Amino acid sequence: MDFHGHLAVPTADALVAGAPGFAAELADERLAHSPESLIANQDQLARLRPKLTDVAARLDDLDAMGVAAQVVGPMPMHHYWAGRELAGRLARTTNEAVAEHCAAAPDRLHGLGTVPLQHPRLAAAELSRAVTEYGLRGISVSTTVDGRELADPAHDPVWARAEELDALVFLHPWGCSLGERLATRYLGNTVGQPVETTVALSHLIFAGVLDRFPGLRLVVAHGGGYLPTYIGRSDHAWQVRPDARGCALPPSGYLRRLWFDALVYTPQALRHLVDAVGADRIVLGTDYPFDMGVTDPVERLDAARLGPADHAAIAGGNAMELLSKGHQR
Repeated sequence: MDFHGHLAVPTADALVAGAPGFAAELADERLAHSPESLIANQDQLARLRPKLTDVAARLDDLDAMGVAAQVVGPMPMHHYWAGRELAGRLARTTNEAVAEHCAAAPDRLHGLGTVPLQHPRLAAAELSRAVTEYGLRGISVSTTVDGRELADPAHDPVWARAEELDALVFLHPWGCSLGERLATRYLGNTVGQPVETTVALSHLIFAGVLDRFPGLRLVVAHGGGYLPTYIGRSDHAWQVRPDARGCALPPSGYLRRLWFDALVYTPQALRHLVDAVGADRIVLGTDYPFDMGVTDPVERLDAARLGPADHAAIAGGNAMELLSKGHQR
């Protein structure tokens, strides 16, 4: 099972067209990419539009990849700048579209929605609606919320509601706060996205969010960025710096409270991720259908030469357990 697929929602895009906040968002995106990357991104979106919207095209590609099922979330443009009224409409429009898309193949497609984290009380309400009315398994969130960290206490109502509902939270970066510094050779994605994930996770851990919400089921894209690779430095800071002691355990103690997708590209990197977090905390991820994703997730898992139990867990067992827990509730 692939835990990392995307859906475009043209009806939601139409809601923000012409909005000043959207214009500012596009301007920031232009600053963070070279002209060559912007052209390549536009060409890719035009080429992939059928795969991002058509159920039959998605299922055909899953068959070609040897993947039985996929978790589908919206393209991670959450528009956290939006005011309360527009933000609510965006969330409901997006979540309805995800639910409708997945309902066309309910045995194979499982949906994640979005919520307006910039309005935490509204976000908590929309999370309830997404799970109880639309039948989604949880939500996708980005790494920052209009400049505010996910670990900000303002978001506690959302994490509390996710715990209450057993809803999944999928952490997926969109853009990089390093901006123009990485605006060359596609470094904003290649390097910037893992950095964003690493920073967001570090805030959640060091600020004690995972202590306050031990039942939060957080799944992280792109193998957790760089954090699992260099977690020893975080542990060292926690041990020697009293100002780093915002969490009850050394940071490595929280890796096994999280789940990570296996989109780390090489057998060596996947084996290292298994060593760092445990095979029972890893799910397949393709980033379908984008070019920074992979079309051979099963072959890449095979190439890591893990034991049969670990292989089976990553191939689908862990994902099914994550989905079934929330579904049973």
